Amino acid sequence: MSREQVYEGSIQRIDVLDSDSDEDDPELDDNELREIYKQMMVARKFDEKAFSLQRRGEISTYAPHKGQEAAQIGSVFAMNDDDWMVPSFRETAAFIGRDAPLDKLFQRWMGDANGQKGLENDLPVAIPVGTQNLHASGIGMAMQLQGDENAVVGFTGDGSTSQGDFHESLNFAGVKNAHTVIIVQNNQYAISLPVEKQTKSDTIAQKALGYGIEGIQVDGNDVLAVVTAMREALEKAREGEPVLLEAVTYRLEDHTTSDDSTRYRDQEEIDEWREHDPIKRFKEYLKENDVWNDELEEFDEKAEQKVQEAAEKAIEMDDPKVDEMFDHVYKDMPDILKQEEERLHKELGGEE
Repeated sequence: MSREQVYEGSIQRIDVLDSDSDEDDPELDDNELREIYKQMMVARKFDEKAFSLQRRGEISTYAPHKGQEAAQIGSVFAMNDDDWMVPSFRETAAFIGRDAPLDKLFQRWMGDANGQKGLENDLPVAIPVGTQNLHASGIGMAMQLQGDENAVVGFTGDGSTSQGDFHESLNFAGVKNAHTVIIVQNNQYAISLPVEKQTKSDTIAQKALGYGIEGIQVDGNDVLAVVTAMREALEKAREGEPVLLEAVTYRLEDHTTSDDSTRYRDQEEIDEWREHDPIKRFKEYLKENDVWNDELEEFDEKAEQKVQEAAEKAIEMDDPKVDEMFDHVYKDMPDILKQEEERLHKELGGEE
């Protein structure tokens, strides 16, 4: 069976690649399958390049998404262009799946907020843990009030489920019939805290039941299962039925480049999860189903070249002007900020 009962309530798990049934197969054509693989590979190459740039000082801190490409690419593949995305800080792969320019993504990781400009319906990254969940519920509530036929997907991690913001967002979403899907990428660790020390519940998905909304668990390293699960969740959300979706995955690298995961997890565990690498699994599926072709065989190198060119473009960009820190904070700048901006100009001798 592709759907295994994992909790006494109404929580089910969706699998495709490891299933003997085709019940949950998203039925994508060959071109769609190849496109998903390409997006996942670009995301992987971006991650590797960003890590390299951080090590040589071009980026201050970076949050790797290696190992979580299926959860992110699969989710945004199921979305419409007019749907909204609310990310945390690890959703670079999701931005890539939403066609964000690679050079702009590098620019943002280099500390320039201008890298976010021009991305429609995609909110900026949220660094505080869990605060973006409220934004996702708020947008979904507005959609319900306005009769909007779209939905909003809020990305978060298992660490945020210990924050009040997470629970408040689910409560508001349920009561107000928000067009919201909250997807928890359960990558097994909230920095160094393993998930079993963070919650007593068998699944994160079952937390939805306390708020009167549906919870779904999916194999987050199975990109086809993620597409199916997110499609199902979005269909409900567009009708005012919010959903909590738990994608069970694994963070193959450190929490961020300022972390050392060898202090709290052993290599044997990492190696075991590497066998479930989402790109490796999907590649095997494509070959077994005669979808793999010469173009994909050569794509790794093309993806690496594409990422390299984007990184070079970002490095050559002009630094942001100092007074840009005042832009886009308020619609109407309060007097105290106007005074600070004027004082800054004086201290810089009129220079921007």
